[in-house]
Amino acid sequence: MASPSPTKHAATSQAGDRPVAPEPSFAERARTLVHVGRIGSLSTLSRKQPGFPFGSVMPYGQDAVGRPIFLISTMAMHTQNLQADRRASLLVTQPDASGDPLGASRVTLVGNAAKIQEPEVAEARKLYLERYANSKYWVDFEDFSFYRMEVLDVYYVGGFGVMGWVEASDYTQAKADPLADSAAAILEHMNADHKDALVLLARAFAGIESQEASMTAVRPARFSCAAENRRGHEGRAHCIRAGSS
Repeated sequence: MASPSPTKHAATSQAGDRPVAPEPSFAERARTLVHVGRIGSLSTLSRKQPGFPFGSVMPYGQDAVGRPIFLISTMAMHTQNLQADRRASLLVTQPDASGDPLGASRVTLVGNAAKIQEPEVAEARKLYLERYANSKYWVDFEDFSFYRMEVLDVYYVGGFGVMGWVEASDYTQAKADPLADSAAAILEHMNADHKDALVLLARAFAGIESQEASMTAVRPARFSCAAENRRGHEGRAHCIRAGSS
């Protein structure tokens, strides 16, 4: 069994001599989580209580390299904090997490957040409104401005025992999973309409003779199934698309 670097990949296992299923890097997972997320927790440095973090619920957009974009008012305490000290962090958690929240994925972006200057405002406005169409009602108010975080460091947690720092350059160069927006619909469709096929796949790829199987994850190069054999033992099959590496 091969174990990838704990700071770069989540651990995986593969039975026998079957090919090892490719795992996305922490940087790719972080980018994907920021992509699918819509609201994070922004921590700024309090002006009223110097040295203490001040947390705010924060909707955000993002640009092509994963930098968060905020539309915030000068009346807001977090904006006043940023005007005094640009240092901040943004925590984004797995949006569809169920069960134990500590087992869910989350990512913390650490960086400096500052007001976007006029030449770049139009692009920031476009990106933000693509996510939050209702913001058109206040986006042009005089007290609102766009801010962007320049990411200096990233910490990713993929669940229990899966965590590590990600270099900012690795984060900005990584790509989000192109199936992220449609993964839930794919899983729902496969589990509702193709149960027999999943049973066959569990048998072919994991050697599990089962009466039921369900697809648990899907990525561009692979998907995962969970199945229970007739003795009640659960197994997992990692199915690799032909031609993937």
